[in-house]
Amino acid sequence: MYETEVNNSVESIEALSEDIRERFAELRDRIVARTTLPWGEHCTECVWPSCYTTCELYSPRKDGACRQFIDGIVRIDHDHGLSPYLQKIRFKQWAKLWTVGNLHLQPLSRAARAEWFNIVAGAVGKSIPLPGSIKQRVLGKINYLRKKSAEGHRATAELPDYFLLECFNPNTRKISLTFTVRPRPRNGRRPFQTMISVPPGYVRGSVPFSQISHSVDMGQPFEVEIVPNDCANTVLYFGLMDFVKERQSKPVTSAKPREAKFKCIVWDLDNTLWDGVLVEEGPERVSVRQDVLDVIRELDHRGILHSIASKNNHDEAMEVLRSCGVDDYFLYPQINWHPKSQSVAQIAKLLNIDTDTVAFVDDQAFEREEVKAALLQVTVIDAADYVTIPDRPECCVPVTAESKARRSMYREQAQRERVLESYGGDYIQFLKDCCMEVSIGPLGDANLRRVYELAQRTNQLNFSGNRYPEGQLRDIMKSDFFETYVIDCSDRFGSYGIVGFAVVDSRVPRLLDLMFSCRIQGKRVEHAVLSFLLERFVNTKKRDFYADYRKTSKNSAAGKVFEEVGFQYLGEKEGLSSFVFRHGQPVPDDQIIKVTA
Repeated sequence: MYETEVNNSVESIEALSEDIRERFAELRDRIVARTTLPWGEHCTECVWPSCYTTCELYSPRKDGACRQFIDGIVRIDHDHGLSPYLQKIRFKQWAKLWTVGNLHLQPLSRAARAEWFNIVAGAVGKSIPLPGSIKQRVLGKINYLRKKSAEGHRATAELPDYFLLECFNPNTRKISLTFTVRPRPRNGRRPFQTMISVPPGYVRGSVPFSQISHSVDMGQPFEVEIVPNDCANTVLYFGLMDFVKERQSKPVTSAKPREAKFKCIVWDLDNTLWDGVLVEEGPERVSVRQDVLDVIRELDHRGILHSIASKNNHDEAMEVLRSCGVDDYFLYPQINWHPKSQSVAQIAKLLNIDTDTVAFVDDQAFEREEVKAALLQVTVIDAADYVTIPDRPECCVPVTAESKARRSMYREQAQRERVLESYGGDYIQFLKDCCMEVSIGPLGDANLRRVYELAQRTNQLNFSGNRYPEGQLRDIMKSDFFETYVIDCSDRFGSYGIVGFAVVDSRVPRLLDLMFSCRIQGKRVEHAVLSFLLERFVNTKKRDFYADYRKTSKNSAAGKVFEEVGFQYLGEKEGLSSFVFRHGQPVPDDQIIKVTA
């Protein structure tokens, strides 16, 4: 929440890249409650009200207070974000963000209504045609009532998990923010204070509530301030800045909670993959650790990919890896001088995997903490513990022919992407020229292990969220009415192997489950498979065909395929959406993929 009555500017979210917009939305499904702290602009040296007449830097706002943000607070609406808008702020030399408040947690929907009510109230206050001095008092009264309301709310019984600060730093240098919480009124007790580091890019800083409450009585009203250090004329974008409560995982009684499996391990180089610091000692004096390479080879055999995030000179580091014959193990290595969180995020993006399936290994505590602060879902591992990595539950994955060949499949995908660039943006023609073929067969002993692996690993193209145990797959395989479809894919560049699995209850008929490897995302394989099933049940058997889909934060984009193919939405019950394709509708065929069964 902010001072809407004295800030008029609004900008479009389109000015920010899609990656940054997505980062501001990542926690939307994890946070269930938040405060609505009324942030405003203040001066670090404020001695209000005498400074309004004695300070030569005083610049009045419409309500008479001092303007500390050069452009005010610029609102950037973000409908899908954790906060309904971002705040773009260009700081003056002595500027800070400051608020008062109480621990009054609200569900996100109620907090969003409060945010928009605040915007409307500010708009009304700005638009009332009043003489200057009266208008100033009215605007000041709106600000006063906002803060009074924040202080006056009774603290909820439920306590937050942490203070969350979302920030995008568009600058080329790291910025440090001093975060302070004080009791209100100030009673002589020392405040809580810590530093939040904001390297270039998106950063999500979190301060555990237990640490704050150890120093400050959070059952009473408090003040919070965020001071950017050495940031004159510097722009920062802020998302949510509030105390938050995370969604609690439902207890699992029938089985152990599933550990997210690692799909990629990202390695540091200096004193991690090799002994020594390359830029200081030179390529002749660094020594690759054979025992670390043994770990990499073992995990590669299991289908777990590897990459590099290292602060080094790219060409020099790659030459050392080539001279040792190990450069081929690392996909999309990020060897540069950027923050390692940016490198890890870029690797996940290029591999098209979620960050909760990525582990980062580094010998430096600073680098591990920087990645942990920016990418909450990435697992960080001390390089001293490298020998234990293969035994971690996240690395206990089934070994199949596809997993052994996974690295080479990603190499083939990189080749596809290079060829795509030569098509000048005509993606459909590129897909047609790839000569893609899909073969479909039933679940059986020969492919059951690979389908089990697929069910454990897939997220973005898993339309039910089911994680089938091997025994349940065997039961499905023996069923008289469950029809199973194992999907294999190849093109002119090579084979993708088994990339998908579907289950249809033939009695209805209804698609109960559909899942694909993220390696075929965007290639219209899911469209081709659905058309195949529709041809079988709608055209051949003259039946309406139903489909179930459980939407999650990870598969929501992929779920659009049902409407794209022509399914009609019937409704939702207990989180499960139902669709139907009616007999008599034309079954689509875009002539891109050849399907055989």
